[in-house]
Amino acid sequence: MSCGHGFAEEPRRSVGLIDLQGRTYPPFSEPAAKFYAYIFVRTDCPVANSTAPEIIRLHEEFGPRGVAFRLVYPDPDDSRSAIEKHVREFGYGCPVLRDPQHRFAKASRVRVTPEAALYRADGTLLYHGRIDNRYVDFGKARARATRRDLAQALTDALAGKAVTPADGPAVGCFIDG
Repeated sequence: MSCGHGFAEEPRRSVGLIDLQGRTYPPFSEPAAKFYAYIFVRTDCPVANSTAPEIIRLHEEFGPRGVAFRLVYPDPDDSRSAIEKHVREFGYGCPVLRDPQHRFAKASRVRVTPEAALYRADGTLLYHGRIDNRYVDFGKARARATRRDLAQALTDALAGKAVTPADGPAVGCFIDG
C-alpha cells in the first residue's frame, strides 16, 4: 500500500536539505531518477553504522535500475569533516546531504536513524520506515535480518506495484526536534 504523501505545492524545493558545501539542495532534481531513496544516518549511531553494508548493497543493486540514493545527516552538530570522515570509513558511494533543521525528516515521516524514505520522482512519498528487521529493539539485534523492508519497497516500486509498508517500527537513534 502506498503512503501517497507528497510535497503538494512545491515538490522540487529544498525542504531544508543542503549539501556539504552549505548549498540548498532540491530533493527531486535528477532527471534520470525514477525513484529517490533517502537514507537517514548519523555519524554516532551504532545501529545506523551497523546497517552500512546493507545500505551499500541496496545502492549497488537498485541504483543502476533508476533509484537515486542519498544519505541524509540530520544531526546539526555533525561537522562537514566528521561527515566526510564517516562516509570514507563506511565506504558510502552515494551523494551526502544534511537536514539540520529536520524539515525533510519531518516531511519524510522518519524519526530515527537508520530509517529510509522512498519517493517517486514527482515527490510522492511511497515508503518510510526501517531498512530491515535486524534490530528488534535498541541493543537487541538478530544475527541477520529476516525481512528486508526497504529492498521489498524498492522491488515493489520498480515493478509498478503498491509498495509494501514496513512490517514493524524502525529501531535506532532518535532524530531530535
